Amino acid sequence: MAISTRHPRRTFLGATAAVTAAGTVPFFPSTRRAFANEAATDRPLIGCIGVGSMGTGDAHGHAQFGDVVAVCDVDSRHAERAKHDEKIGKGKADAYGDYRRVLDRPDIDVVSIVTPDHWHVKIAIEALQAGKHVFCQKPLSLTLEENRLVRAAAEKHPDKVFFIGTQQRSDRDRFMRAVNMVQKGLLGPIRKVTVGINGSPTGGPFQVAEAPKELDWNMWQGQALAVPYREKRCHYEFRWWYEYSGGKFTDWGAHHVDIAQWALREDAKGKGPVKIDGADAKHPVPFKDGYPERDDSYNTSHDFAVTCTFPSGVEMVVTSRGDNGILFEGEKGKLFVNRGKITGAPVEEAWDKDAFADADVVTLYKGKPFEGHKNNFYRCIREGGLPVSDVYSHVIAMNTCHLTAIAARLGRAITWDPVGETITGDSQAAAFMARAPRSGFEIPRV
Repeated sequence: MAISTRHPRRTFLGATAAVTAAGTVPFFPSTRRAFANEAATDRPLIGCIGVGSMGTGDAHGHAQFGDVVAVCDVDSRHAERAKHDEKIGKGKADAYGDYRRVLDRPDIDVVSIVTPDHWHVKIAIEALQAGKHVFCQKPLSLTLEENRLVRAAAEKHPDKVFFIGTQQRSDRDRFMRAVNMVQKGLLGPIRKVTVGINGSPTGGPFQVAEAPKELDWNMWQGQALAVPYREKRCHYEFRWWYEYSGGKFTDWGAHHVDIAQWALREDAKGKGPVKIDGADAKHPVPFKDGYPERDDSYNTSHDFAVTCTFPSGVEMVVTSRGDNGILFEGEKGKLFVNRGKITGAPVEEAWDKDAFADADVVTLYKGKPFEGHKNNFYRCIREGGLPVSDVYSHVIAMNTCHLTAIAARLGRAITWDPVGETITGDSQAAAFMARAPRSGFEIPRV
């Protein structure tokens, strides 16, 4: 495929660097749904890496703001389906099995990364190094060390927008309203937060099988230890194996812990809990020294209540029990919020009737007008500035998510220095901060 030389699109994308250098942000009316694509020649070119079920949905969203010219998946069935999807590749996009072919293309401006979790950080860092704006699905990272690595890469490439797919940050009527109430002190000082994320499913033993011919199983495994193929290790089911993910601690924690710490203003560098107690956690297979003793069954925790204590004394319980959602309990009142509702006296009695105006929403949106989640991503590419779901706050939430998983795996309390970002006084727990990648799949250090 010929490399594009459409200058209007380059002018559009160059606005980010120009605005950043000037230190000003031009005004664009928030009613412009797809402000970047007013003409066919003014649309960024997009490469979608990972086009399974979630990746397909995200690709449909990206295609509203630019032209998808490349799709990539280690399962060729996914890649071919996306290539010919009339809302994605339209039969014209190039299909690849190796993400590096996408990053090698100088015509591609934006990459969407919707792979299994253990691939996110490696691809994201390499995409930044290749000069791409990055949309990455949650949870961003596999380990605490990866949080540091990806943040360092983002800091080194401040002209590139790095956006996380935590769409709850764009839910004005529920999650943003709850965050505003807590941040403004309408509930009084917060004493306790309960984060309900459900438990991982249990399953197994699963039999070894031959990998489908369309799937590059070696590439799919990436940095993880190479093991025989089992169908339930792959695609959507990877979430329930600590080798590739953190179970519900990271899958749903990336959403709800993120909202909780945003509300508590515990989402900046140097913030986070100081004690994480995982004594009340169970796993579906036997564990020894934090590692599963079986390799044929789901191994992430299915039953848990992990208590995180912040320097302020606030306790946040991350639990599989009870309703999925977040309960904030303050001295004056409490509220519960999830994707379907926001309830409690502060809501029913509209304690925020004079405290949740458009200006408050803009503040939560980091100075941008309120609009759809991906709209915010492409606006930031055009105008500069941090998106509502930025990489810097997300790694702080992910620190907590990984710490809850580590404490649960060890079945005890661990201590965390949020400023130094290290587990203290426990060498065994500290060893879980990083993983040695398989040869050939190392993550760049910038």
